[in-house]
Amino acid sequence: MTRLSAINLTLWRGPNCLFEELSFQVDAGSLLLVRGSNGSGKTTLLRVLSGLTRPETGHVEWCGESIEKTRQTFGAALAYFGHADGLKADLTVTHNLEFSAQLFGQSGEQIPGLLNALNLSQCAQLETRYLSAGQKRRTALARVLMSDAALWLLDEPVTNLDAAGREYVEDRLHAHVAGGGLAIAATHEDIRITSESPDEIFLGDGA
Repeated sequence: MTRLSAINLTLWRGPNCLFEELSFQVDAGSLLLVRGSNGSGKTTLLRVLSGLTRPETGHVEWCGESIEKTRQTFGAALAYFGHADGLKADLTVTHNLEFSAQLFGQSGEQIPGLLNALNLSQCAQLETRYLSAGQKRRTALARVLMSDAALWLLDEPVTNLDAAGREYVEDRLHAHVAGGGLAIAATHEDIRITSESPDEIFLGDGA
């Protein structure tokens, strides 16, 4: 069964323990929201789940296997939206998305709709070096939304979005999990994808 499992994760930042023996699982067709104040470890947890940061103790499993042992399989199943935008500065917004579409083996036909929904149409032909921080974030988010990855890890996915853009992202999240995908989002804001509330975990205050 398609599942992401966190098993007894413990991670410290200097003298502060961000989380200790944290365990949970997210099955296919589910969205998990990670809550907590600034500095509580939400972003760090996503990095651990993606394999970018190693915990002091515990491990992460994908479909019952440690992600350390199945890096290629897990990497192919993962779309990660973090603080670093990962865009090519000398390519336009459109060219960045077209490049991503090629990597995903897609035609790119959904790019115009993404640009419009995320309020990026007016800067579609600008090199990303000239974009504002918010525009870069939305371009990076578009790459995740157009992917076929089974697992989406999202850090504040609705920040800097207007009401229409937020609704669009929520609709895409709903379609993703309704189609059997998994999503974990670290967020300060409510995200609604169905009539039922998503599962949530709360991290304690950090320093």
